[in-house]
Amino acid sequence: MSVQIKTIEFTPKRNTFGHVARRLGSDKPATRYQEGTLDLQATENFHYKPLWEPEFWTYDLAKTAVKMTDWYKPLDPRQYYYATYNIARANMQQAVDRNFAFADERGLLVKLPEAIKQKIISLVLPLRHLHWGSNMNMAEICQRGYGTAITAPCIFSAMDHLGMAQIVSRVGLLLDNQTGESLRTAKSAWVNDAAWQGIRKLVEDSLVERDWFHLFTAQMLGINAVLLQLAYKGLEAGHTEAALPLAMLSEFQTDWLTEEGRWSDSVIKTVAAASEENKALISGWAKTWIARAAEAAAPLAAAALGDGGAAAHAAGETALARARALGLAL
Repeated sequence: MSVQIKTIEFTPKRNTFGHVARRLGSDKPATRYQEGTLDLQATENFHYKPLWEPEFWTYDLAKTAVKMTDWYKPLDPRQYYYATYNIARANMQQAVDRNFAFADERGLLVKLPEAIKQKIISLVLPLRHLHWGSNMNMAEICQRGYGTAITAPCIFSAMDHLGMAQIVSRVGLLLDNQTGESLRTAKSAWVNDAAWQGIRKLVEDSLVERDWFHLFTAQMLGINAVLLQLAYKGLEAGHTEAALPLAMLSEFQTDWLTEEGRWSDSVIKTVAAASEENKALISGWAKTWIARAAEAAAPLAAAALGDGGAAAHAAGETALARARALGLAL
């Protein structure tokens, strides 16, 4: 008996989906990012307007004051879609787990003086609530926004904030030997301590902002560029003996701030450049929220560093410079 092996070459009738080919201008192979992003926004055949917001359709261009002829121009330079996002985060999470295992095995936090532990509980652990507020903001932008190029990375960002809240919580559990008592104390600090009340008010005010791109600007240039940059990169000197273990356990957050900034800066720059009206609106929002964030962070910086809030002011100036580099008029 003889066996003959033959190969047959199949030529695909098309190289990508029709809606992607129409946008790219020809039927050429598209990347997975392009196929998972371009023109996936629902645009028609809605049954009725929501009863709770009858002035808008479910997906409505009018939910923000800024205008774009094409909401697929602000693409993600990281080219994240579901698979690439999860692969990137899985790799980062492996580093987090190694760092926590190292700190736990060597008791890097448990062996700290009690006064240092209490300072971490009152000035670091409440960040979990800031991340939770940011998670809700990004989810809100996703559900009110328009265009998968923006809404998909926003829900990824929402999950990032949830993960970072959990990382901060794990720091507390290392401190209190897994009892959770430090987290209860940190929640009390978030609700009651003077160092956090300006930040808490700013976060709560952001939660009720209905214009989704206004909220995007507030989150990225106010909360991320001022509050989180200050918390993870500007207050290290205030943690003295705990500075090294805290830097190691917050490596995810510092790396994430740089990576997230690549995407958010690209979006803001692209949308602001689309028209003078967009630029004026976004510039006004950025100026307001950066100033508010710097003012809100001053008591926290003063409590951590004893500098009267100078570090918070410096963080605000850095955020203003960053906004100007995006083409905003401040």
